[in-house]
Amino acid sequence: MIKKVLGKTSKSITSAAIILSISSIASGLLGFLRDRLLAGKFGASQELDIYYAAFRIPNLVFAILISGGIIAAFMPIFSEHYIKEERKAWDLTNNLLNVFLVFSIIICGLLFIFTPQLIKLIVPGFTPDNMAQAVGLTRILFLSPIFFGISNIFSSILQYFNRFISFAIAPIFYNLGIIFGIFFFLPIFGLKGLAFGVVLGAFLHWFVQLPSAITSGFRYRPIFNLKSQGLRKIFWLMIPRTFSAIASHFNLIIVTSIASLIGVGNISIFSFSENLRSFPISIIGGSFAVAAYPFLARFWAKGEKDKFYQSFSSTFRQTLFFVIPISLALFLLRGPVVRIVLGTGKFDWIDTRLTAACLGLFSLGIFTYTLIPFFQRMFFAVKDTKTPFFNSAMALGINVGLAWLLTWAFSFSNFFSKFFAGLLSLEDIPSIGVIGLPLSITITGLLQFVFLLYLLTRKVKNLPLDEVWESAKKILIASFVMVGIMYICMSLIGESINVLTARGVLIQAIITTVAGIAVFLFMGIALRIKELKIFLHTIGLKYGKKN
Repeated sequence: MIKKVLGKTSKSITSAAIILSISSIASGLLGFLRDRLLAGKFGASQELDIYYAAFRIPNLVFAILISGGIIAAFMPIFSEHYIKEERKAWDLTNNLLNVFLVFSIIICGLLFIFTPQLIKLIVPGFTPDNMAQAVGLTRILFLSPIFFGISNIFSSILQYFNRFISFAIAPIFYNLGIIFGIFFFLPIFGLKGLAFGVVLGAFLHWFVQLPSAITSGFRYRPIFNLKSQGLRKIFWLMIPRTFSAIASHFNLIIVTSIASLIGVGNISIFSFSENLRSFPISIIGGSFAVAAYPFLARFWAKGEKDKFYQSFSSTFRQTLFFVIPISLALFLLRGPVVRIVLGTGKFDWIDTRLTAACLGLFSLGIFTYTLIPFFQRMFFAVKDTKTPFFNSAMALGINVGLAWLLTWAFSFSNFFSKFFAGLLSLEDIPSIGVIGLPLSITITGLLQFVFLLYLLTRKVKNLPLDEVWESAKKILIASFVMVGIMYICMSLIGESINVLTARGVLIQAIITTVAGIAVFLFMGIALRIKELKIFLHTIGLKYGKKN
C-alpha cells in the first residue's frame, strides 16, 4: 500500500502543486514547532546566533555542488537520454551520483580544514569562544550537503516521472530529524546536538526518496567517467546556475555578517522571521515552480508552444491567486503569528516585536520571491541558465549595498528610522537596525522580479500576459476587500477579549483568518475568478464550469 502511494504519478501541474503544497504545509508546521522549541529554549540569544551562522558555509557548498546543476541541467539531459535509450539515462544518473560524491567529499574535507578562517570572515562580530563553537557546528554540518546532494539527484528523477509524493514528504522527514535532535541530542551533546539533528534530517531527506527512485528504474552502478558527454553537458549548463545559487547564498552570508555586527540576537531574529516568510513561499512558489518545470521542459523540447504558453499562464495566475491574499494577510497578522509560533520561554517581548517587524517587511515582498523561482525555471526549460545568473548577480550587488545602507540608517535616530519605528510600533526599542535586512531583501526582490519578467518577455515571444493581468486585477480587488474585513474583525475581537494572553491571540488569529478566507472566497465567486474554479475543481468541489 505504501509503495503504491509513493509511486503514484501526478497528471497535471495543479494536482502536483497541491501535493507539494500539502507536504509544504506539513513540513512548515513542523518547522514552526522546531523554531518554537529553539525560541523557547534559547530566545534570540548568542547560542542561536552561533547555530544559524554555522549553516552558512555548508549551505554554500550545497549551492556550489548540487542546487545549481540538478534542477537546471540534469533533468533536460536525463530527459534527452531517456527518450533515446533508457539504459543511457540511468548510466548518466549513476555517473553523476558517483562524481558528485567524490567531489563533495574532497571539497567538504578541504573546507573542514579551513573552517576557522572562514568563520572569522562570516561572523566578525563574534567573540573567540563563539567562533570556536561555530567552527565545531559547521564541521559537523558539512555532512548535510553530501546527503542533500544525493537526495536532490533522486528528487530530479522523481520529478521527471511526476512522482511527487516521495519528493514532497522528504522535507517533513528533514524537520523530524532536527526536532529529534532538539529532544534527544541537545541534552547529551549541547549545541552540537542540534547539528547532529540536522545531519540526521538530511539523511532522512535522501532515504525516504530511495524506494520511489528504485521503482522508477534506478539501479546503482559504480560508473565514474569524467569524459561522459552527458556529464559535460550538465556541467556546462550548470555553471551559470551554480553562480546564481552562489549569489543567493552569498546574500545570506553577508546578511549574517552584518547581523553579527549590530548586536547579539539579531542573527536569530532575522533567521526566525526569514523562516516564517519562507513558509508561504515554499508552499506556493516552490510547489508551483517545481510542479510546472517538468511539463514546461517537455512542452518546449517537443515544440508544443501552445501548451507551453498555457502552462505559463495557468501557473502564473494560480500562483498570484494564492500569494497575493496570503502576503497581505500575513502583514496584517504579523504580530499574532510571531506570538503564536515563537512566543514562549526565553523569547521575550522585544524579540517578538522585532521579529514581527521583520516579518511585516518580508511579507511585502513575498509575492516576488514566490514567482522568481517559476520565472527562473521558465528560462531553464528553454535551456537558458545564463539570464537567471546575471539577474541573481545583480540582485546580490543591490542587496549588499542596501543592507549596509539601511542597517546604518536604522541604527541611530533620524527621520527615516523614526518613520519606520512608528509604522511598525518600535518607538521604545533603542536599536532597530535589524529591520534594514528584510527591507533590503524585499526591495531587491521587487527589482529582481521586474527584470526577470522583462527579460523573459524578450526571450520567449508572445507570452499571454494580458490574461495574467486580467486575473491579477480581480485577485487584488478580492484581496484588499478581504484585508479590510480582517482588520475590522481583528479590531473588534481585540476590544472583546484579552489578547495579551496566548489563548486570546490564538482566538483572534483563528477568527480573523477564517473571516478572511470566507470573504476572499465570496469575492472570488462574485468576481468570477477562474483560478478559484480551477482550484475547487481540482480538489473535487465544483461550481459552474471549469475554465
